[in-house]
Amino acid sequence: MTSRTPLTARALVKTYGSAGTGTTALAGVDLSIAPGESVAIMGPSGSGKTTLLHCLAGVLPATSGQVVSAGQDLSSMSERARTGLRRTDFGFVFQSGQLLPELPADENAALPLMLAGTPRAQATDTARRWLAYLGLGGMESRRPGELSGGQAQRVAIARALVGSPGVVFADEPTGALDQHTGHEVLGVLTEATRATGAALVIVTHDPGVARWCSRTVHMRDGLVVAQDHARGTGVPSERTGVPQPAESRTTDSATAVGPGSAPQQAAPFAAAASPGGPAPVSPYGRPDGVTAVSR
Repeated sequence: MTSRTPLTARALVKTYGSAGTGTTALAGVDLSIAPGESVAIMGPSGSGKTTLLHCLAGVLPATSGQVVSAGQDLSSMSERARTGLRRTDFGFVFQSGQLLPELPADENAALPLMLAGTPRAQATDTARRWLAYLGLGGMESRRPGELSGGQAQRVAIARALVGSPGVVFADEPTGALDQHTGHEVLGVLTEATRATGAALVIVTHDPGVARWCSRTVHMRDGLVVAQDHARGTGVPSERTGVPQPAESRTTDSATAVGPGSAPQQAAPFAAAASPGGPAPVSPYGRPDGVTAVSR
């Protein structure tokens, strides 16, 4: 399980093209994201919000400045090391889901674990527990073409969380969904990240999506120009009682699905709460290491 530490950008600059004739996408960004915090990054097209997400996640190297995660400066790491970091410490949810069409839901969700060397049976077992937690019990064998848009995004969320990352990055995660389905997906995404203690970083152009987060960062011309906190404290751990992730596996059936036990079955995932308010509690059994969310 990934340790929960802040993710910090310091004087971050990213320039595309040759020196003197290039385009500056980030012009010196300072930003810190706390464990368990949910942050929406907003701005007009070309403001640098997607570039910031890619630099924070180690997908793109910064031209100058630092991105520090778990005490490591991503700019000093090799591409291979950053790839490993993305596999173990970070999770990703994209607008289109980007699931592999030939794989069933459980194998799509298990991919990060299998790529990290976890045996297939163990990886898919963990993935199935996450799918059940996210309301997809019984759909483990369905391929992406047999799932609705909202169901496919839940598989993508399971894939992002299966390795217990410290940060989940979501790039317009509801952009391809209708409003009702997008509302449900945001409820699932925010609840699941809060339950695990992972930070959530969402890039969006939609203020309705940003209202689900505890903080909104506004960007323009490659700079952070304003930050807004949600009404109240704006800190999920104080507002909703987000637990710290378990340090080891537990067999307490009241707080986790123990090894070899069957996930609890219940009605479909509860309807999402209003944006900015408490996320719904999943009626499904939680995967190992995910403690109950106190209310």
